Amino acid sequence: MELRTHRSMREFQAAEWDALLAPDYVPHMSWAFLDALETTGCVSPEVGWLPQHISLRRDGKLLAVAPAYVKGNSEGEFVFDYSWARFCHENLSCEYYPKLILAAPFTPATGPRLLCAEGSDHAELHAALAQGLARLIDTAGLSGAHVLFLREDSAEELERAGLCRRFGVQYHWRNAGYATFDDFLSRFNAKRRHQIRRERREMAERGIALEVRAGDELGSELIDHVYEFYASTVDKHFYGRRYLNRAFFHEICSRMPKQISVVLAREHGAKKPLACAFNLVSERALFGRYWGAREERPFLHFNVCYYEGVELCIQRGLSCFEPGAGGEHKHARGFESTLTHSVHYLRDPRLRGPVERFLAQERAAIVEHLETEKPLLKPPELGS
Repeated sequence: MELRTHRSMREFQAAEWDALLAPDYVPHMSWAFLDALETTGCVSPEVGWLPQHISLRRDGKLLAVAPAYVKGNSEGEFVFDYSWARFCHENLSCEYYPKLILAAPFTPATGPRLLCAEGSDHAELHAALAQGLARLIDTAGLSGAHVLFLREDSAEELERAGLCRRFGVQYHWRNAGYATFDDFLSRFNAKRRHQIRRERREMAERGIALEVRAGDELGSELIDHVYEFYASTVDKHFYGRRYLNRAFFHEICSRMPKQISVVLAREHGAKKPLACAFNLVSERALFGRYWGAREERPFLHFNVCYYEGVELCIQRGLSCFEPGAGGEHKHARGFESTLTHSVHYLRDPRLRGPVERFLAQERAAIVEHLETEKPLLKPPELGS
């Protein structure tokens, strides 16, 4: 097995990369999405992201690929390791950066991180990846490698190969075979059903209409509005960063229009949208990414970001809605606590030991939290 590194998505043909995607692939792992980040300058060495994509081959045949980046910081990752960097600096007198991550940049959504050829031995490929990463990190003098938001089965494979496993928690919506939004509401108690219905009625009572458009239904002006909503939202927070630029939004709406789903909110008679949510969609799931509003209105955020997405999932028969990182308020609206996974290889044993102990404690605390959390939704009726 041969592991190669690649400085650009352009070292792969789009067809050969996308041939490794599963039929229900996640859009942020497609060649078009990852290439658009590079061609528009959102991902580059100048902003702390040096592409170093990985391929596995045998006898010249491409068996697997993974998007990978050498990082000079921990921004845009959503698996927080700032304390690990401080520990290196303060206790070990060494540098934590640069490091290598295998991830979809700026996208805390679960999916495969090693894309494997159909019919290949996934266990063998994950073992080869783990061994190759250790050699790559040692040779390049990086502090470690981090595989972020990968699927549980892949996390288990890489953990067996010696990487440290980390848990996180997000709030995901699961489709229990609902035919209508009211079917979904039937799993709440009466008080919560009344509250959600009231929140949804608020839009019509305030003269606000919602619509959903694909990327090729937006047009240049609306795409500009989407970018402006994104920029205004991140600018409101001291920790916010404009990782993406205007050109990126135009690029992916043009190159992958059917994988883009934008919720727009407009006041009656207004030309400009009041708010929007920018989502990615596959045949299986909806992935919420960015939201913004010109003005705050009661329950506007819940309708644009959550309820309209749930409605879309029910209409299309999508099995899951991942609305992004954080936000316990999602739980009260039918999004269930869900484990997320990452795995980590750390070269220096002086760092690896303390991190392994920390991760064991963190995993135990998360499992205890999930086991004691009171379910919000009633189980589906037998036969539903």
